[in-house]
Amino acid sequence: MNPITSFLVSVLILMGLVIGRWESPYLALVFFGAAVVTALSLKMANTWQKFVILRMGKLQSVKGPGLFAIIPILDNVVAVIDERIQTTAFNAEQALTRDTVPVNVDAIIFWHVHDAEKAALAITNYREAIDRVAQTSLREMIGSSMLTALLSDRKEADEQLKEEIGKKTALWGISVSSVEIRDVAIPVALQDAMSRQAQAEREKQARVILGSAEAAIAGKFVEAADIYAGHPGALQLRAMNIIYETTKERGVTILIPSSMVDSLNPSAAAQVLASVGKGTPVGGDS
Repeated sequence: MNPITSFLVSVLILMGLVIGRWESPYLALVFFGAAVVTALSLKMANTWQKFVILRMGKLQSVKGPGLFAIIPILDNVVAVIDERIQTTAFNAEQALTRDTVPVNVDAIIFWHVHDAEKAALAITNYREAIDRVAQTSLREMIGSSMLTALLSDRKEADEQLKEEIGKKTALWGISVSSVEIRDVAIPVALQDAMSRQAQAEREKQARVILGSAEAAIAGKFVEAADIYAGHPGALQLRAMNIIYETTKERGVTILIPSSMVDSLNPSAAAQVLASVGKGTPVGGDS
């Protein structure tokens, strides 16, 4: 009983008691009867509620929100529908994907009633029906999806579930706002295999990058060789720099090839480069 009805009933009962005590008991019965009628007929729906009313078994009206009255005995409130957004959690255990991988999927659906008449009269229990439809649609979606797509593209799976569930619940006056897949659990053995596969892919990519770097370095060496061939003095300076860098370490014995010592002589370096250009072995007879 809503607060307004309770207040009016209390006032009528109090007036009946006063009149019955000071005036006439028969007149008091009138106030008591009015209190009973008021309690049975005066209803109030909150702003998010709709009252579905049948009159002698037939749909009379859908009332709310606000204060309204019904005819006692003839009218019957068969359902009070909450039109706020509701949430229902559902899952699918050991469902097989298209590539025959068993997965456990947890999801949640956001929905609301947009037609109170259909929700009350078209189906017995719309809340239970939503749960059943959501589970069935989830299993159908899993069965038609590959595991990689299910793991990587959840947004598409959410939209697919929303569309499929919404088509079925629209007949009951229920709209689906969104569906969100919260978790996709796969067997531990498969997790290990996928981890090894990912590691192998990363190693492959690292080797490709290393090969590309080696090719780039080799190209730079070819460019450097061309520069040294045209500028023997640059090769001499490079050789001197190498010797200087190696002598930085103290207490270390360094063995320098005689060919490197000869390269410090510009004329000798030029002769070596010229011999290499003609294809003649260094130090050999022509």
